[in-house]
Amino acid sequence: MSDLFSADPSEADSARPLADQLRPRTLDEVIGQTHLLGPDGTLRRMIASGRLGSLILWGPPGTGKTTVARLLAAQIDYTFVQISAVFSGVADLKKVFEKARFERLSGHKTLLFVDEIHRFNRAQQDGFLPVMEDGTVVLVGATTENPSFELNAALLSRSQVLRFESLGLEDLEKLVQRAEELTGATLPLEEEARHTLLTLADGDGRALLGLVEEVLASAKEGEVLDAATMLTVIQRRAPIYDKAQDGHYNLISALHKTIRGSDPDAALYYFARMLVAGEDPLFLARRLIRMASEDIGEADPQALPLAVAARDAFQMLGSPEGELALAQVVVHLALAPKSNAVYTAFKAAMSLAKETGSPMPPMVILNAPTKLMKGSGYGEGYIYDHDLPDAFSGQEYFPEKLGRQKFYEPVERGFERDLKKRIDYFERLRASRKGEE
Repeated sequence: MSDLFSADPSEADSARPLADQLRPRTLDEVIGQTHLLGPDGTLRRMIASGRLGSLILWGPPGTGKTTVARLLAAQIDYTFVQISAVFSGVADLKKVFEKARFERLSGHKTLLFVDEIHRFNRAQQDGFLPVMEDGTVVLVGATTENPSFELNAALLSRSQVLRFESLGLEDLEKLVQRAEELTGATLPLEEEARHTLLTLADGDGRALLGLVEEVLASAKEGEVLDAATMLTVIQRRAPIYDKAQDGHYNLISALHKTIRGSDPDAALYYFARMLVAGEDPLFLARRLIRMASEDIGEADPQALPLAVAARDAFQMLGSPEGELALAQVVVHLALAPKSNAVYTAFKAAMSLAKETGSPMPPMVILNAPTKLMKGSGYGEGYIYDHDLPDAFSGQEYFPEKLGRQKFYEPVERGFERDLKKRIDYFERLRASRKGEE
């Protein structure tokens, strides 16, 4: 899964970074990304077919997007041209397109690799469409951001999105071993320190090799570093997490689904992950309040006021003391009986309200604040429910045009079991009232 990774000691050059020295020379040397590069991987199938369409390579830094694009071009004998959206503008694109057209006339095909393609604005992204459609270039764009949010729909419709995954610990260990083979030096780390080094890389192979270089440069001759000492000689990298981008959405989705799935331990883990990454605790508080209504509802009516109370407690205490109140609600929501009956009923009612326009409510339940309205029948025949023995009249409240509707269907969990009994009770009373009429 990375930009990295051949190990030929003859190519070692102390002036070049390890990441450059270990850059793969063939697709077989790329570590990881087996879902793309394995025997049945998507890219292997494309190469075997002899056709390569435009691609968007989406994934975190240090996972091999640039290297794979370069190796793809070599594999299918395309001219490889690389630009960066950070440093290129319209004039640069025109030059690239003109050169690609010339190459095409000469019988050469061009693979145009655009790094950070999401940095181009919408108009610039549209500029790729003609040269993609007429075959001037095969576009391969790389992005760390979710293409669904950052790229034009027209560009996406003409490309296949391939997801690059972060390097796993096993992949990172293979990379360290290749670095050791290349340098001829074993990392001077205890086993725990070595594992800590791998986790510090946060799935980024390029970052890991940078850390390896720091360790090799910092350790004294004959010294073997434990985890604590290692952390004092290298700078810890913050986790990859941009609150406005994909990591944010992935983790809040994980938190929501683990609470919905009644797993308090996993929920606490993702809650803690977001706090460690610097998430605003009030954002988490708002989402917990939403979960209390969406996934629990009336199965546990105390879930919503508890979530609101935790938000208030955090505002009073601040960080880190107030975070415990939010953690308490995470556990409460995860273990609460679940029901989306209110959520489902509300969506159905909203859908019907949008479809039906504004049918008049029954005149019987409308107030008559003026003589004219009273004379027009407003409120005529209304029965005050408290005047009846059961405090229930059974009157029809839906517009006559619609007839009676049913949205709310309680589940047989938690407090909603009791609510279902109440609904059944009132339905029987309503039927008996109608029978008396």
